[in-house]
Amino acid sequence: MHINEEKKEIVKTLIPKAVMVPLTPKATSSIKNKCDKQNLIPIFSFPFSIGREARMQYIDGEIIINERHKLGHEPNNDVYLIDDEQFLQISREHCKIVKKNEDYFLIDRGSACGCNVNGYQIGGNDCSGELPLCDGDIVTIGTDESLYQFKFLLLEQNYK
Repeated sequence: MHINEEKKEIVKTLIPKAVMVPLTPKATSSIKNKCDKQNLIPIFSFPFSIGREARMQYIDGEIIINERHKLGHEPNNDVYLIDDEQFLQISREHCKIVKKNEDYFLIDRGSACGCNVNGYQIGGNDCSGELPLCDGDIVTIGTDESLYQFKFLLLEQNYK
């Protein structure tokens, strides 16, 4: 393998295929494992599943997070978001992003509140659904009033 080809292969493993960029303070605070100073959610492979960290409790007014994998549970999401609202917006198995051929889709996994892409609602009431997802689209996890808003940015076409 030529050295430049070898470098390209290494870069492909280090750079995410896409990222979810939080657009609101609530979305930023929901990210449990921060990727960098920009608080991005990196997506290294598809399908990419998103859900709520289900093991949270309030003790003396403070949120205590008992991470699922530390309690012996196998992860069923690639990222767990913290939803500390009175009315929960994020389901434990909320949505996933998939790649079909060269196209991307947001699929609701039968969540209670659904999702939307650029204002188009899918899922909710424990029903699933899917919408096309393009570079720069705004994804809201939960109802139309949800503050869990992210911008989907594709990176993989930039380093092929």
